[in-house]
Amino acid sequence: MTALTVAIVNCLPAAEFIETFGDIAEHSPWVAERAAAARPFAGREAMIAAFETALRKAPLGKQLDLIRAHPDLASKAKLTADSASEQAGAGLDSLTEEEFARFTELNETYKTRFAFPFIFAVKGATKHQILEAFERRVEAPPEEEFETAISQICRIFRFRIEDRIAG
Repeated sequence: MTALTVAIVNCLPAAEFIETFGDIAEHSPWVAERAAAARPFAGREAMIAAFETALRKAPLGKQLDLIRAHPDLASKAKLTADSASEQAGAGLDSLTEEEFARFTELNETYKTRFAFPFIFAVKGATKHQILEAFERRVEAPPEEEFETAISQICRIFRFRIEDRIAG
């Protein structure tokens, strides 16, 4: 896919913007809809900021819904194209049997503790870095972990927008 320019993005009708960027936030096109209202963007950074602002200004229930829309890391669940590519890039599609068992155990422990899946912007990370963060964060206080999940989702926005929009 050829990267779009911000000038082109700024000219897209709202419905086309949402269709084009509605998948930036996992199964949550409402984020793109809210970000579209911040146009025209001065540049790619402004677009990234608009997505982050849309999420951070949303009611807690909407934020939680977005967190819960994310798949478990290293699971056998059907993933969006972006998630599948990101997880494969981190080596989560080629875990050993022992590694897969550890991720599965941590996913269950984490979801039981926090009532949402572990979120980690995996692009550029190794499976060992992800596992280390997983083991550390499963012990975090719930309020801190909610904020960490939101921050990680904002990093995912950044990575996905950087992949699609020319700098």
